[in-house]
Amino acid sequence: MGIIGFIIVGLIAGFLARAVVPGKDSMGILATILLGMVGSFVGGLLGSLISGDGIDFSAAGIIGSIIGAIIVLIAYNAITGRKKHA
Repeated sequence: MGIIGFIIVGLIAGFLARAVVPGKDSMGILATILLGMVGSFVGGLLGSLISGDGIDFSAAGIIGSIIGAIIVLIAYNAITGRKKHA
């Protein structure tokens, strides 16, 4: 996929993850891209574990990247204590 494609997938996955997870996220475009890129690796890892291929730390496709980015964003919010609901 190349670095430009990886950045574009990261941007899309990060943006969609921020749209799906409730609450306001005050992060810029670079943080959104980074969220999507980290999510891609998390999605790839989960996909390899589910498929039974063992642990394979590689990038996922767009759907896996979005799912991974959602997981990363929820974990980040839980760890940092952001978006606590009353």
